Amino acid sequence: MIEGMQDHFIICGYGRVGRRAAREFRDSSEPYVVVDFHEDALEAARKSGDIVVEGSATEDVNLYAAGIERARGLVASADSDADNLYITLSARAAAPNLLIVARASDDDAAKKLRLAGADRIVQPYSSAGREMAKLVLKPQVAAYLDVASTVGSTEMQFEEIVVTPGCLHANETIGQLRVRDQTGAMIIAVRKADGSFDTTPSSSLPLEVGDIIIAVGTGAELRALEELFTPVAGGQGTR
Repeated sequence: MIEGMQDHFIICGYGRVGRRAAREFRDSSEPYVVVDFHEDALEAARKSGDIVVEGSATEDVNLYAAGIERARGLVASADSDADNLYITLSARAAAPNLLIVARASDDDAAKKLRLAGADRIVQPYSSAGREMAKLVLKPQVAAYLDVASTVGSTEMQFEEIVVTPGCLHANETIGQLRVRDQTGAMIIAVRKADGSFDTTPSSSLPLEVGDIIIAVGTGAELRALEELFTPVAGGQGTR
């Protein structure tokens, strides 16, 4: 099954963080593989119907068994900072363009993981404190973000859409496309091809090839927006 997988995700470490990541992938119908060797973790993964590679993700052979050379992203969610550092180093060497998100217990570990090649760092303890403060200081903002970021929500959701060379509307402006009128979705940010972010895109902003559109809306509205940027026959592109 793994040999036939493409653009999937790899979860290295199936503790509380890894299991939550798996739930999100499962709810989003995204393919993923779990790499772990602890008996309780393996039992939980199999009970959930997950595809499993039994072994330590710190060993290259297990990363390749999980199809790392064909994967879209990797979650380094082991309980050990040292293991996550080693996993990140190995994964980056095996797949230079892989998106790597790693767990860190403190700032020092986060700094080392960035140097090792992690694209994003998650610090569960510090982020928990921030979330608790937000709930107290700005409860309505927190409630909105919770609704908007929940996978499978019938209300608001976030989505990323890549403008590819095969898109019919590439290089047209937001105003020309009448995005809000045509789809109901709202473009809240655009990451340009050079990596810069426009966090308040105006109607005159052209959506150029290589840009990543960040939009918010219901599932139906976001699907309508995606259709505007679906590659025409003969073109190629991905979300």
